[in-house]
Amino acid sequence: MKKQNKMNKESFLREFMDEVWNKKKLEKIEQYVHNEYTIHLDPGDPWEGKTLSHSEFKNRMELGSFEPFPDMNFEITFAIEEESCMAVTWILTGTNLGQIGEYPPTKKAINIKGITIYHFKDNLINGHTQIFDRKTVMKQLGVI
Repeated sequence: MKKQNKMNKESFLREFMDEVWNKKKLEKIEQYVHNEYTIHLDPGDPWEGKTLSHSEFKNRMELGSFEPFPDMNFEITFAIEEESCMAVTWILTGTNLGQIGEYPPTKKAINIKGITIYHFKDNLINGHTQIFDRKTVMKQLGVI
């Protein structure tokens, strides 16, 4: 009987969130992210519906996340593992120190909750489906 190699998606994903998102170690992207990363659903994300290469994924993180919120931090609060995906709820905190679109930095903090379903292929993360309230973020920043 052949032994199956079943990865622990939760440990893998928590490590990815800590190393790449929280510690900003973008040089580690290829260890966690498939070279075809699809953003299936993420309302308000300019990359929604697109499939990104490693360099495009890195660019999205730098410009869309770390530039506006250099201290952003994700705390995973709950996780459910399925065969080809992993669903997590999270709390995102950060301080707006960089421009968001046409809005200048507010130097205000955010604290927002959301849910992301990460999709897996070849034991790497190859996309996500995500919902969180971007309007509340903009309210916390005082821009609306």
